[in-house]
Amino acid sequence: MKNWLQTYLEFARVGFVNILAYRLRYYTGVITYFINVTVYYFIWRAIFTNSDHIEGFNLKQMTTYVALGWIIRSFYFSTIDQDMANDVMEGKISMTLIKPIHVQWSLVAQSLGESCFRLFMLTAPAAVVIALVFPMSGPSSALHFAGFFASTVLSFFIVASINFIAGTCAIRLKSILGLLRAKYFLLELFSGLLIPMTFFPQSIQKVMNYLPFQHISFTPVLIYLGKIQGPKIWEELGIQLLWAVAIFLIGQWWWATSIRKLSIQGG
Repeated sequence: MKNWLQTYLEFARVGFVNILAYRLRYYTGVITYFINVTVYYFIWRAIFTNSDHIEGFNLKQMTTYVALGWIIRSFYFSTIDQDMANDVMEGKISMTLIKPIHVQWSLVAQSLGESCFRLFMLTAPAAVVIALVFPMSGPSSALHFAGFFASTVLSFFIVASINFIAGTCAIRLKSILGLLRAKYFLLELFSGLLIPMTFFPQSIQKVMNYLPFQHISFTPVLIYLGKIQGPKIWEELGIQLLWAVAIFLIGQWWWATSIRKLSIQGG
């Protein structure tokens, strides 16, 4: 176990160090996220003009919902799928296969290192700037904030595993640009980032309850706002953990199945 931890912590360290070369884009990322929140803030303010509450949210809660959604996205976002697609197209995947490592764990660990870098260079600065400009609610309690933090970490593992599955598709499809674009927009929609899940029709909500997507953004923010209370917090965290493990195992199976039909491109 010690050797295993040392190996994959090194991948996390490499991910953290590598991304230091791209510091400037995280400074501009703070501005980008601020613009995103600003646009949604004015849209929701217009929607709330004639109503104090909509679907259980007031304007301040909705502002907090939007702001937190984009803030935590900067943490759980990963490029595992894009990196895998590039490695397949360039033939670099062959070098990955000859290394005595667990490919999925190495990519998740490296992505975690990158997310830790973004936590300090993008997530925290963006949170400070947004909180100073927009009327945001604080966490309902220390327990809710701890639950929010744990939920956000689990969101990272869910997204990382989904991205690994998408990236593995490159082995069979060679080019997955269209797939990545579709995944990008569907995740933003069905995770609750663009609009809370309670705004969807009941039929869609029932379907989403059996899928992992709402646990990426919707669940962490609801915990923060106190809309999930008491034992329900632990229940939601447990569901998130189960989804993270299940999707990871699906990714492992999909990788083992896909590499049997691997053909190397480039060199």
